[in-house]
Amino acid sequence: MRRDELDATLVDRLRSRTEAMVDLLADLVAVESPSADRDGTSRCADLVQDAGKQLLGEPAEMIVVDGTTHLRWCFGEQAGGVLLVGHLDTVWPVGTIERWPFSVSDGRATGPGAFDMKGGIVQLLYGLTALDSLDGVTVLITADEEIGSPSSRQLIIDEVAGKQAALILEPAVGDDLKTARKGVSMYDVEITGRAAHAGLEPERGANATIELAHQVLRIAGLGEPTAGTTVTPTVAAAGATTNTVPAFARLHVDVRAFSVEEQRRVDAEMKASSPSVDGVSVDIRGGPNRPPMPSSASVALLARAQFVAARLGLTPPGGIAVGGGSDGNFTAGAGVPTLDGLGAVGANAHAEGEYLEVSRMAERAALVARLITDLLVERVSH
Repeated sequence: MRRDELDATLVDRLRSRTEAMVDLLADLVAVESPSADRDGTSRCADLVQDAGKQLLGEPAEMIVVDGTTHLRWCFGEQAGGVLLVGHLDTVWPVGTIERWPFSVSDGRATGPGAFDMKGGIVQLLYGLTALDSLDGVTVLITADEEIGSPSSRQLIIDEVAGKQAALILEPAVGDDLKTARKGVSMYDVEITGRAAHAGLEPERGANATIELAHQVLRIAGLGEPTAGTTVTPTVAAAGATTNTVPAFARLHVDVRAFSVEEQRRVDAEMKASSPSVDGVSVDIRGGPNRPPMPSSASVALLARAQFVAARLGLTPPGGIAVGGGSDGNFTAGAGVPTLDGLGAVGANAHAEGEYLEVSRMAERAALVARLITDLLVERVSH
């Protein structure tokens, strides 16, 4: 049988397992796993572990860091191998599943975390079942990606060292893979004022809410649209009672930038703050969390993925730069070629009604499988 015939057979084999893939996805979505819920993410990790053991023939190593459980499979010789990265945590609070249960309708599977990114985990596991050998493959499934990977960042950096490529099973954008990502910085702004009675003697107070307003306007002006840099004040809180001059306020700030230089500029300007209200102090904490993932990290892998897709009889995917960060930022920041967005095809990540296209699950699983094979064959030839 010719290679193109073998590739077509691979897609058909995985399509024949679509029902089983959807069943596993339903099970994963049913186990709610918001990032901060360590019990929930641990239960979901147990389920992924069981599925991986059944499909891959080996249990994962359970790695607990600061109370958060991550999974790792390492097969054979790792030098020059391929790292696959996914995450099982979601942005959806416990209880969401009660009003928005997993369902499939008109070829779309929906439920909290189905698209971002439990569908990618399912496709990863089933894609690996199509390989003749797993030698050289490492799989890392983390449980805190949605909150900046505080306990898994070093694990990712350590695992990608010495690899020839990192493949990230985050959701796609339409049919496109993610070839560049903005770097992410996160800040907490804490404002301390002085309380006083708002009716009797407000002049004795130092109003933290007024300072908060000044800080929001100053910070919102630090973005640079021509460079694609966004600086977004997000969650804010101030005060305790309606008749008291607020003595405390807090603000969270989200920063996205395509270059390290822009991250550094914003960091310096964020922290070069002086209060506008007498008697108030401002403490700004935080900084860059993820470095940018430049397009140079993915250009060769995208071309390879397009070639592989065509050989599989699939439409070659395009590439797109996105503002969201992922663990691919870390692998690219470590200097390893990285291709992102290899997971589910669908829409509405982090939004009510997120969904994935069931018919595309086998196609993307096949793409990942054949991409791994090509990379590992190249390793052997060298």
